Amino acid sequence: MPDLDFLHISLTDQRLYGFVRGQLRVRLDVSTARNGAGERNGSGCTPRGLHQVRAKIGAGLPLNAVLSGRRWTGEVWTPALHEQCPGRDWILTRILWLSGCEPGFNRRGGVDTFRRYIYLHGTPDIEPLRVPLSHGCIRLRNTDLLDLFDRVPAHCPVRIEEAACPQWASLSLQ
Repeated sequence: MPDLDFLHISLTDQRLYGFVRGQLRVRLDVSTARNGAGERNGSGCTPRGLHQVRAKIGAGLPLNAVLSGRRWTGEVWTPALHEQCPGRDWILTRILWLSGCEPGFNRRGGVDTFRRYIYLHGTPDIEPLRVPLSHGCIRLRNTDLLDLFDRVPAHCPVRIEEAACPQWASLSLQ
């Protein structure tokens, strides 16, 4: 049953923080966009501001399931498959599809997070985290995403900011 009621993603920390009634419950390493922060369509940047989880995709799929166009390809990622498809932007295991909540900043027009297909999704375990390498999405370890997927309800608020979060980084998990 979902229990997290708010997610915060720090682009500086390259971490996701999950909260229940203001108490830190989850701290996960992530990888955001290589191109930094930005809202424009086609920028390859991670959009900032307040978002919500608009759709949860992939429930019941196997760990490392390969998704394309938000559908399972029938493949399961392996190092051998990775070698066969160099340069492929791997979207694995599950998708938490974000939608912006701030018209003109990250919603509607040329800055619409949902239409940009910005997700929280799994990435191959051989890819580094805490290093900005994505094309705009937020990448997580597949096992971390499995746990997060079950704990986050649809419409859960997600704030993405550049600012570091030192007060959260040092808090112990409740």
